[in-house]
Amino acid sequence: MSRSATIATTESRFSHRLETLQELARDVLAHAGKQGASACEVDVSDGFGQSVTVRCAEIETIEYNRDKSLAVTVYLGQRKGHASTSDFSPNALRETVDAALNIARFTAADPCAGLPDAELLAVDTRHLPDLDIYHPWLLSVEAAVDLARRCEQAAFAVSPKISNSEGATLSIQEGQFVSANSLGFMGGYPTSRHYLACSVIAGKDQNMQRDDWYSTARDPLAIGSPESIGEHAARRALSRLGARKIKTCRVPVLFEAPLASSLIGNFVHAASGGSLYRKTSFLVDSLGKRVFSKRVQISERPHLQRGLASSYFDSDGVLTHDREVLVDGRLQGYFLSAYSARKLGMQTTGNAGGCHNLIVHPGKRDLQGLLKKMRRGLLVTELLGHGVNYVTGDYSRGAAGFWVDKGEIAHPVEGITIAGNLRDMFRNVAAVGNDVLVRGSKQVGSILIEQMRVAGD
Repeated sequence: MSRSATIATTESRFSHRLETLQELARDVLAHAGKQGASACEVDVSDGFGQSVTVRCAEIETIEYNRDKSLAVTVYLGQRKGHASTSDFSPNALRETVDAALNIARFTAADPCAGLPDAELLAVDTRHLPDLDIYHPWLLSVEAAVDLARRCEQAAFAVSPKISNSEGATLSIQEGQFVSANSLGFMGGYPTSRHYLACSVIAGKDQNMQRDDWYSTARDPLAIGSPESIGEHAARRALSRLGARKIKTCRVPVLFEAPLASSLIGNFVHAASGGSLYRKTSFLVDSLGKRVFSKRVQISERPHLQRGLASSYFDSDGVLTHDREVLVDGRLQGYFLSAYSARKLGMQTTGNAGGCHNLIVHPGKRDLQGLLKKMRRGLLVTELLGHGVNYVTGDYSRGAAGFWVDKGEIAHPVEGITIAGNLRDMFRNVAAVGNDVLVRGSKQVGSILIEQMRVAGD
């Protein structure tokens, strides 16, 4: 689609130059050292955003935001203190460091506290590929409103049954950051993330349904056209008209790609250091064991160009690297920060702050192919509530979607609950689709589970 997306320098987009953020970080580290800190780490960020929302062709909101922040963590041996500020003046920075030191003095020593091992830090990333994750979008408010209107209009044009709109929103978000510590690490760069979304209502009176669709990317040119996004949102809403309950049963359940990422998110949470050392995860002591079906392979690729979770280093400053998380369903590695790794007697995996572009290897079937493989069961397109117990793995959530019979969608379904146990669900993945949707840190197609309990009438 035609959009204005000319090149801009970072200096013209942000309140501060990247070099200024680096100098602020150096000043904080120096002051912390002078005041007696045995170690220190600092994060400085500067960003802005613009979003517009159009509802029923009228401008509903126009929002701007400019944000800046400096957060400092100091160590007095193994006692830790943290403070932050949005004031970048020299006096405010000194006061922030002093506040962190005062907190540390009254904090109990933690034998696992401290900076990562120096040899693990990303002190030199020149050998790594350009992440290509900063794409400024120089769009006037008028142009942004026009794109949002086109998106919503396309939805209304699909059918007269599209009776109302919750709005179309275009958002531009850009930021830059610097992370540094007293071991000599300093890194940072600008980033961007933009999206266009539309949510509409189909039907009238007692027979009304809503649905939405959106596209997000680092580069605005990679966002879907406003017409395609609006049309897709409308067709999804229309397809849900006439939804009804089904009888309680045990059947295969197919999680549509936008929801399949939440299942992978459940896995990441359970395999993360905080859950493991607290023993609040059903995956404790699972390293090297089969936790998924043999069909499931998951790789972590932190250095993907334009990846929504690409990064040279994690929140600790530890260098990120490619790795295989699951091979033939066997767990090859957890998601650990420097702190959680020490708690577990292991080494950090470079995942302080989360995972970096988890790729679930796709199978050969698209969504239609998965429906045919399932034959009879439930296609889930919406999940409600947060009924996940990570200690036991028990999983129970409200759901909506479509009943499938003989490999074809029969009718829409609502007012049901799907239930199972994540341990069993992961081991009983029957197939992963090739309909991969990239919206965040996890890239995955639709996931077919062999059997779950569906509670209805």
